[in-house]
Amino acid sequence: MEYLFTAIKIFIFLSIINVWFIRFNKPTVYRGGEANSMKAEFKNYGLSETIMYIVGGLKVLSALGMVLSIWVPQLLLPAAIVMAILMGGAISMHLKIKDPFKKAFPAFSFLFLSLLLILNYTGIL
Repeated sequence: MEYLFTAIKIFIFLSIINVWFIRFNKPTVYRGGEANSMKAEFKNYGLSETIMYIVGGLKVLSALGMVLSIWVPQLLLPAAIVMAILMGGAISMHLKIKDPFKKAFPAFSFLFLSLLLILNYTGIL
């Protein structure tokens, strides 16, 4: 079971790095509204570029904390809580602009995976 949770941490880390560094200025089917870049997506949500960079920085730091928790377990809980909160915010932004579920699916997935990590860390799962 520990291998599964390690794989989740690595998956979240690689996905966040992909979105915020590799695909930042590229269109994807998951961008909010009809956005073709991260900046356009945040503009669709009515959020500033400053907020975009704050959210991106928090997501990257949280994902980094998750992957580093493979070796430093104490990093997992704060990292997973921050990621869950941010993904809840992402879901709310998709709902705000009435995106179809497909566009919010990655945020729902990362919220679910973050909650799994939290439940496992706290011994509930």
